[in-house]
Amino acid sequence: MPQAHFSSATRHPVPASTAPAPPAELSLEERLAFVNAQMTLRLDEAAVAYEVNAAHIPTTPVDLADVVTGPVDTDTGPAALPAPYPTPVAALLQRAHHRLLASGWCGGALVDEDGAFCMLGAIRIEAHGDSGLEAAAAAVLLDAIRRTYGDDVDSVPSFNDAHGAGRIPLRMVDQAATLADTHGL
Repeated sequence: MPQAHFSSATRHPVPASTAPAPPAELSLEERLAFVNAQMTLRLDEAAVAYEVNAAHIPTTPVDLADVVTGPVDTDTGPAALPAPYPTPVAALLQRAHHRLLASGWCGGALVDEDGAFCMLGAIRIEAHGDSGLEAAAAAVLLDAIRRTYGDDVDSVPSFNDAHGAGRIPLRMVDQAATLADTHGL
């Protein structure tokens, strides 16, 4: 029988230590299952910690169209144009979208020194001087922008100039063409 030792600080008996039995050898599947359970527990704890730590931070959802991009076909030949919309405003917005793809996008000017266009500049050049058609296309574009980004957007030029790259403005011109076609404009 092992003898009990007394600790001077607590005055309680401390049993004599005995060596623990060696652990049984685990199979590979058992070790993987154990590690999987540990990682699941850690990930669950991390998810809860993240939710608690980030609950006070206001966030806006990410639109996957802003993140997932593909190659842009910049061929300016007639085969590159999709079938035109049958309505005049939709067709104008579709041509403006193609113009932005082919010539490039810019901010702060209707046309920059490299020949790139802003959203309104592309509409204006594709309207071929028809100011009524240009105004209708700009109105539909502003409507499409406000449907996505809210009524805080003042104008098409302010929306255009608020972006550092053309991905979102180009997408909005394309969506406006679809909206105009849907409404028969």
